[in-house]
Amino acid sequence: MKKNELREKFAQIFGDDGSVRTFFAPGRVNLIGEHTDYNGGHVFPCALDIGTTVLARKRDDKLLRFYSMNFPHAGVIETQLDDLIYKEEDDWANYPKGVVDVFQKEGKSIPAGLDLLFYGNIPNGAGLSSSASIELATGVMLNELFNLNIDRVQIVKYAQKAENEFVGVNCGIMDQFACGMGKEGHAILLDCQSLDYKYTPLQLSDHVLVIANTNKRRGLADSKYNERRAECERALAELQKELDIQTLSDLTVDEFEAHKYLIENETDRKRAKHAVSENARTLVAVDKLNDGDLEAFGKLMNASHLSLMKDYEVTGKELDALVEAAWNEDVLGARMTGAGFGGCTINLVNKEKLDDFIKNVGDAYEEATGLKADFYVVGIGDGAKEIVE
Repeated sequence: MKKNELREKFAQIFGDDGSVRTFFAPGRVNLIGEHTDYNGGHVFPCALDIGTTVLARKRDDKLLRFYSMNFPHAGVIETQLDDLIYKEEDDWANYPKGVVDVFQKEGKSIPAGLDLLFYGNIPNGAGLSSSASIELATGVMLNELFNLNIDRVQIVKYAQKAENEFVGVNCGIMDQFACGMGKEGHAILLDCQSLDYKYTPLQLSDHVLVIANTNKRRGLADSKYNERRAECERALAELQKELDIQTLSDLTVDEFEAHKYLIENETDRKRAKHAVSENARTLVAVDKLNDGDLEAFGKLMNASHLSLMKDYEVTGKELDALVEAAWNEDVLGARMTGAGFGGCTINLVNKEKLDDFIKNVGDAYEEATGLKADFYVVGIGDGAKEIVE
């Protein structure tokens, strides 16, 4: 969507008087390090070159008006700055509402209402963090429009708080961090416990990142996500009876193997095994990438998927079919990415074999599941920012 088209739509919905500014926040994909964030471990996401654009204009009253070009049937959703509550019927608008609410509760002055037009080109329901993208676009917009001078990591924390407390989704911080702190051409190694982070160049040479969407709605993801968190918490509590650790990710693989007998329930033991091994895998994978060993990085992506399938059990028929179809092609690595039970895979594909990859994997996946997959070749983009003409 071109900027002038967005401007025209804004004028059509809200009128064409006053100063309108434009902000953008990307979606994200996690390359490796899945279900480690709430276990105190490391993740390795990157921001994408697709995301959410918001056009914003201050009002001279306390009214907030939201419109999304992705959900035009919802029309303009209105609320007052002093009446910010979660409403199921407000659907997508609860995400920006929540960010405004957190800013105000944290003592940040939002003295005027706003007219806001949103447009996103992240595939809906694909697990590429459209909600975090909306939150970060809103947070950066508020920071700049009202000259709040808030540190970017703090905006990331506010966005997570909005999703946790206003929307009621118990997510970790990875999504918001990647959307807010992304850097073009780089992935981020993030320690989810300390929030220490460092950028790693993604030098893919003759390969590209391809996201494949199963188009399986993730109906189980929320309930199973909470179930997995509980299983890991039980495992941690049993290990803490003899070990001085704060999180599962404080353990090396060898330390876990030596003490796993402390976890009485076999299922809980498998969940903890994934959390510990995936954290270790992520650190090795980043080292391999820094060494320029893309082939070794790809093999670790494959190992990540196997662990998510066998030990964490969050893949499901569709994700496994899509990954296994990719493994039968000329890929360096393929794995599920996101919460699981649907959503997307991430694939490291040779540029010269791209067309064959999409056709062959798409055909094999449809034959196995009856569903058609969508494929997106993505670039690595910047984090949230104002778009200045």
